[in-house]
Amino acid sequence: MYSLLWLFDTIVSLYVWILIASAILSWLVAFNVVNPQNQVVRSVGEFLWRVTEPVLAPIRRLLPNLGGIDVSPIILIIGLYFIRNLVFELLA
Repeated sequence: MYSLLWLFDTIVSLYVWILIASAILSWLVAFNVVNPQNQVVRSVGEFLWRVTEPVLAPIRRLLPNLGGIDVSPIILIIGLYFIRNLVFELLA
């Protein structure tokens, strides 16, 4: 059972890091630090968008417009940590 909990914890942690990388890449593109026309930047950005957008889109629809500030990754990270801790409390 502990190995399943470890696997669940690892998957949640990896997804949180993917969310952070996606947010940082979006900032770097928005502030013209990296060139989105670069093939490597484009492929990394597309991968991050495809992995995170299906989960972030429903959260964005529920949130009010905050004028260009996207807090959906923060809400998702808090929710993932909450679910992780809840699973550990129930099963460990």
